[in-house]
Amino acid sequence: MVQPIVFNRRRLLMGQGALALSATLAPLFPAWARGANGGHHGMVTGPDAVAGIGDALSGERIALTIGESRFAVGKRSAAAVSINGSIPGPLIRLREGQTVRIDVTNRLREPSSIHWHGLLVPFQMDGVPGLSFPGIDPGETFTYEFPVRQAGTYWYHSHSGMQEAVGLYGPIVIDPATPSSASYDREYVLMLADWSPLHPHEIMRQLKAMSGTFNMRKQTLSGLLAGRDQSAKERFAWAGMRMDPTDISDVTGSTYSYLVNGHDSAANWTALYAPGERVRLRVINASAMTNFNLRIPSLSMTVIAADGLDVQPVETDEIQIAIAETYDVIVTPAGAGPHAIVAEALDRSGQVRATLATKPGMAAPIPPIRSRPVLTMRDMGMDMKGMGEMHHSMAMRDGANAPSVKMGPGVAMIAPMPVDRLADRPTGLEEVDHRVLTYADLRARDANPDQRTPSREIEVHLTANMERYMWSIDGETISGGAKPIPFRLGERVRVTLINDTMMPHPIHLHGHFFELVTGDPGHRPRKHTVNVLPGGKVAFDLTADAEGDWAFHCHMLLHMHAGMMRVVTVRREGEA
Repeated sequence: MVQPIVFNRRRLLMGQGALALSATLAPLFPAWARGANGGHHGMVTGPDAVAGIGDALSGERIALTIGESRFAVGKRSAAAVSINGSIPGPLIRLREGQTVRIDVTNRLREPSSIHWHGLLVPFQMDGVPGLSFPGIDPGETFTYEFPVRQAGTYWYHSHSGMQEAVGLYGPIVIDPATPSSASYDREYVLMLADWSPLHPHEIMRQLKAMSGTFNMRKQTLSGLLAGRDQSAKERFAWAGMRMDPTDISDVTGSTYSYLVNGHDSAANWTALYAPGERVRLRVINASAMTNFNLRIPSLSMTVIAADGLDVQPVETDEIQIAIAETYDVIVTPAGAGPHAIVAEALDRSGQVRATLATKPGMAAPIPPIRSRPVLTMRDMGMDMKGMGEMHHSMAMRDGANAPSVKMGPGVAMIAPMPVDRLADRPTGLEEVDHRVLTYADLRARDANPDQRTPSREIEVHLTANMERYMWSIDGETISGGAKPIPFRLGERVRVTLINDTMMPHPIHLHGHFFELVTGDPGHRPRKHTVNVLPGGKVAFDLTADAEGDWAFHCHMLLHMHAGMMRVVTVRREGEA
């Protein structure tokens, strides 16, 4: 296990001095992330432009250095990991069809790595220590080399220990080999993140000691008397099941600051536009543990890409963007603005505001945080609408409902009646009076490359004992000896993910895109990450076309670290 970075007092003082120096002489943020308030007017104008993009790194040879740093939000600061001296890291801008060599030097005192999230690379270049390569030892340089096979919005992050949570992440934009069909006048990257001065290992320790330690918004007696939330009968029922309907997020705004491009609401990161321009926002959720509700209250958004791949344009007013997902949207502000861009934490424990404006210094009002959601029986996989078709037990921990799950202390619940929730509005947005994007709204712009009927089906259960903060897949963890999930090279398989927990899980498969089984075949949305709602299920069709060993995991960092991860192997026929 990678140990947390340890700083002695001298190094701490040196770090504080460096921080002060950086505040006066040079920003800690790369140019793409500074915003108009920092004297920089965005990244680029016009589609597919590459020249003059601030400090974006491009070309066939790129150098990155991972190093110790400190990061501050408001009056709080803590040890951090930076890339080329900045948090977030530099924008890497590539072009589809090129080959790139990226030299990554590790200046930390612990091993490190970089994973290219969403990129289709040879598995040896995927950047998962112990699986696709040994990792990068202190003082060493590893050269990643791979062909760039796709266009779109992606990102990179550490896959070592908890380094991603303390700053090791940055954006990737890949321009298409041929001119894009998307029409826009300028573009910005919006990298959403969460940050705490508590080291993630300390957060994990507190969660193991008491899983609800960061949940400050439980139901109260005064709320009951005021008629809020659940009725007394419902509260007794949930208490009898030892379930908390307000357990929406493990780690909340009680410790997190929420960020856009490294800035909090007070910093008011600002993107400029001229009235009538079409502005492309490349939104990346690089959080460790936070799903965001993204909206621009005064503007509608047209979604044009999801997880890097183009989709048929669909207009919406709000998107719940799960950890590790990316969405590209077009907005067209007509007047002088300003317009607030709001990313609200799923559990409503905090939010961050950025601004679209016609000149620096403008700020739109920050909307109040909305009421926090309360989970329902549907989130427990006990949707009674399906009772008429029920042929099995409604007991909460009946292994017969999931024969593939290894039952044990790490499995506290098996969803008795999980339902397909691809068309559901996500948690907390069920009742808002405007449009909300669902997965069922997405249709791929280009025809799906493989339209074969799957030759077999498998079920994968996302399992947990939330009270003991134990997370697993099919009741097993890699450290506990779980075997890989095997695929044959080229085979077509339908995978159904069943969420047996009361939290959403953004499940990411390395090295592949898969097609969500929603809508008619042919243009189903292709993604590398899918958020499986509590008590629900999601089916996707996978063509196992990338030979090698691939990580398959929840992108909630602490869930993955605790065990919600498996290895997927893709082998040729006849190979083990």
